[in-house]
Amino acid sequence: MNESLQKIVSPIKEYWTSRSIKQRIMMISSSVLIIIAAAVITFFMTRTTLVPLYSNLTPSETGSIKENLDGRGIESEIADGGTTIKVPDDLADTLKVELAAEGLPKSGSIDYSFFSQNAGIGTTENEFKVLKLDAMQTELANLIKGIDGITDAKVMINLPQTGIFVSDQTQEASASIVLNTKPGYQFEHNQIKALYQLVSKSVPNLPTDNIVIMNQNFEYFDLENNNNLTGSVYANQQGIKKEIERDVQRQVQNMLGTLMGQDKVVVSVTADIDFTQENREENLVTPVDKENMEGIAISAQKISETFTGENAQAGGPPQTETPADTADSQYLKGDTGTGNGDYEKVDDTINYEVNRIRKEIVESPYKIRDLGIQVMVEPPKANNENSLPQARVDDIENILSTIVRTSIDKDENTQLTDEDIKQKIAITVQPFNGKMALDNQADSSAVPWWLYAIGGAVIAVLGVLAFMWLRSRRKYVEEDEEVYEDLGQLPDIPDVNDDRETENSIRKKQLEKMAKEKPEEFAKLLRTWIADD
Repeated sequence: MNESLQKIVSPIKEYWTSRSIKQRIMMISSSVLIIIAAAVITFFMTRTTLVPLYSNLTPSETGSIKENLDGRGIESEIADGGTTIKVPDDLADTLKVELAAEGLPKSGSIDYSFFSQNAGIGTTENEFKVLKLDAMQTELANLIKGIDGITDAKVMINLPQTGIFVSDQTQEASASIVLNTKPGYQFEHNQIKALYQLVSKSVPNLPTDNIVIMNQNFEYFDLENNNNLTGSVYANQQGIKKEIERDVQRQVQNMLGTLMGQDKVVVSVTADIDFTQENREENLVTPVDKENMEGIAISAQKISETFTGENAQAGGPPQTETPADTADSQYLKGDTGTGNGDYEKVDDTINYEVNRIRKEIVESPYKIRDLGIQVMVEPPKANNENSLPQARVDDIENILSTIVRTSIDKDENTQLTDEDIKQKIAITVQPFNGKMALDNQADSSAVPWWLYAIGGAVIAVLGVLAFMWLRSRRKYVEEDEEVYEDLGQLPDIPDVNDDRETENSIRKKQLEKMAKEKPEEFAKLLRTWIADD
């Protein structure tokens, strides 16, 4: 046993003593690094990853689940101030199903299933009403929790007392709801309206006017209706104004971004919107022939009178049939004396028809009364403002002028001049010193990023150690070769076992060689030897 152990230890000891101090230090440090790297990798690969099993729990719910998991011997961890409980990743799905089968988490609230599990005849009427109200509040809160953007809900319902007599007027119920909404989530008008309708239809005799909904930040969610237009109309108008400004801004940004580069242009748009809706009726009378201001002649009458005789006196007013007709009566000749005389009367009557137009006009709102566009452009060379030629700035100004001219509502009384358009456009050419750097967030994966970093560092360390070991090995071989060279070349010493060559052995080898190479001459030589004998 000792001999076999000595055979193993002796080469190792001999190898270790033959190394230099530097080589020994390198071997020890590399061994320690390899052990540390293996320990780190083993630790992170075998470490249990905990994931949330339930979140947004109450302390009572967290305590009941923690007690159940400890009884099963399952590792768990409480986080987020007692509202979240974490379990191993590979057991999360199984535990959710098993705990749900056991009725966990228990919130302590009463729902409609309570009546089926605890039905009895010993419950009084008042106790039944309290349980029913609590169950109604719990069920309504559970319905609201399922809406996107809402994490939790608390509902308080006030039911009126039922009248004893039939003639008693039915009173209305009321409800107060506090929502725990997700940070930054914005509810739209149709979502708020649907929430009000859900609560109103879930409770008897509960109109929407008796419902108050707010979130954890004391922000009220008001229902927009026809009777309450104070805040809703303003919000709608501001929303439409922002939408119009955003559409124009996107149009200008895309156009100038294609021309200059998306990161070289910043656009801001301000608009003045006319929300007035006008309903009017117009009764217009216009001539058919606008140049001569005449209508269409539909009837004409011409009367001509002449008289010759004594004591004739021309006079009397001309007569017309209707005020709408045009009459031309005149005396061509006549005397006003008492002697002989004559006269002639010509009476022309023409009836004209004009255009009678009746218009009922309903003008839609949302007209753009004024529009301003502010553009900041960075030169191609940020530090050189002259790198952007003036012709390019003029092109941008022409583009913006066309957009402003075509966007503003046309009015017959006001016409936009080129000077007015220029006052609505502002173009600034300067470098952008406040560009925001976008953070590229990597997608989360099952294995943390730091584990990859540690693995890469370990691989790099192992590579460096392998390189250093090969380098030291090569250096050791070179040192051995130098030692052999220093010893010099050893003289050739003949082997003691080799026989010394004699004259007979030399002749014998010559005859064998001759027999192989020149058999005919060898045969002649044999015949000669035989003849001599």
